Amino acid sequence: MARYIFITGGVVSSLGKGLMAASLAALLQARGYRVRIRKFDPYLNVDPGTMSPYQHGEVYVTDDGAETDLDLGHYERFTGVPSRQSDNITSGRIYQTIIQRERRGDYLGATVQVIPHVTDAIKAFAQAETDDLDFVLCEIGGTVGDIESLPFIEAIRQLRNELGRDQTVFVHVTLVPYIAAAGELKTKPTQHSVRELTALGIQPDVLVCRCEHPLPEGERAKIALFCNVAKEAVIQALDSRSIYQVPLQYHAEGLDRQVLRAFGIETPPASPDLGRWSDIVDRVENPEGEVTIGVVGKYVGLPDAYKSLHEALVHGGLANRVKVHVKWLDAELFENDAEQVAATLEPMHGILVPGGFGERGSEGKIAAVRFARERGVPFFGICLGMQMACIEGARNLGGLAKASTTEFGPTEEPVVGLITEWMTAEGRERRAADGDLGGTMRLGAYPAALAHNSVVSSIYGATEISERHRHRYEVNVHYRPLLEDGGLMFSGLSPDGQLPEIVERPDHPWFIGVQFHPELKSKPFDPHPLFRSFVAAAVKQSRLV
Repeated sequence: MARYIFITGGVVSSLGKGLMAASLAALLQARGYRVRIRKFDPYLNVDPGTMSPYQHGEVYVTDDGAETDLDLGHYERFTGVPSRQSDNITSGRIYQTIIQRERRGDYLGATVQVIPHVTDAIKAFAQAETDDLDFVLCEIGGTVGDIESLPFIEAIRQLRNELGRDQTVFVHVTLVPYIAAAGELKTKPTQHSVRELTALGIQPDVLVCRCEHPLPEGERAKIALFCNVAKEAVIQALDSRSIYQVPLQYHAEGLDRQVLRAFGIETPPASPDLGRWSDIVDRVENPEGEVTIGVVGKYVGLPDAYKSLHEALVHGGLANRVKVHVKWLDAELFENDAEQVAATLEPMHGILVPGGFGERGSEGKIAAVRFARERGVPFFGICLGMQMACIEGARNLGGLAKASTTEFGPTEEPVVGLITEWMTAEGRERRAADGDLGGTMRLGAYPAALAHNSVVSSIYGATEISERHRHRYEVNVHYRPLLEDGGLMFSGLSPDGQLPEIVERPDHPWFIGVQFHPELKSKPFDPHPLFRSFVAAAVKQSRLV
């Protein structure tokens, strides 16, 4: 029977609950336990799919097509356990489900209330599909005291009563700020946060204290006394140079031991095997070179908008034992300014145009593609980046000066257009141009067939792959002859041959565009082959300049 670890946060947001949950899961996994991590998001959106990246960071997509919180990316990268639809729930989805049931009459005339109907739905979500697991880690979004998170706090309080102390543990992440004028770490914010949580019926078993300076024994004892936890269960969480050092740091502080002790597991079955984490940290701290990758995008003002992309580039560096410097470049700065394009991109060892939505910055992305193509700089286009590569080829090598995408409005040459139907494992999916935006994209894992003589087939070492998608528009396969006449090879297609998945330029040092999002499947101990190869090409480029 699965045991549950409920993770809450207090004082301020952005304390790293998701990273802590991922690290704890990795430590338990290293001891031989089977783990899964889930995220409870209190906002009223059904999912983050329609939210601006500036509001919420990237949207992480699972194999089964869920649009989820970016923390699920941390969960996958740290544990290697593929996330799924049942691992992320929002208040919006819960209320949507309950209201649909009420409209159908499923509640048989009862008054529908937060307690028990909403809390019961949350508890059912937490316990679904857990029969084969040893530990389920559930992260509660937001901070204690937020009105939106109250139903979730109440639900996990009820679960403690229903399952018992030997099956539930509460871990609370809080802040111990350093006041420079006083030269002291202050414990009062943590005390207030725990008091607020206790007032809601939850007594933390373990406290994780984020701090910029080491937590002295006196302050640790004070927190333990006033927060009613064992001194050993007050875990300091210092800032780290790399997120991949965090599991080792938490283990050194005893986090996994204290959580197991809270479950009454005094003698764990095995010491954790942390060899792969030590190897990753060694590669991070002792690179044998460095490269610079320019990411020409739309949301570069918030790196979290490209969180998985950044980590996948880091993984590519780990695979090649080099440090990857990522330069975030606003695509709008390149529009109608060829000199700016050249001056900015000349020092780059590789150029990447990522996914995105909307017309803003598109001409700058096309200019970046052209620079990479003409100068022989390794180029990687992802989703919209692949579409911009095809439009660039159609305009500058195919003679279609007005080539564009219907995403930006009516066009005489729709090299990229809205996909209205495609095949899935369940049958044919259809979409209307005027339909809802939420949940209507081509989402999740789909197969692709690779050409035997292609660069990508040699990179993958296979001719059949499966990758995760998130897009509404697709390169129009009817333009394939014209684009191939311009040297752009269609090296990956959907199994029915109707949807272009990968394009490449065989006469270029490294020029690949993909319709899917390979960054979503990359892990530090298993870098995605495309990022491994892209960074290797950038290393080669760095030796030429």
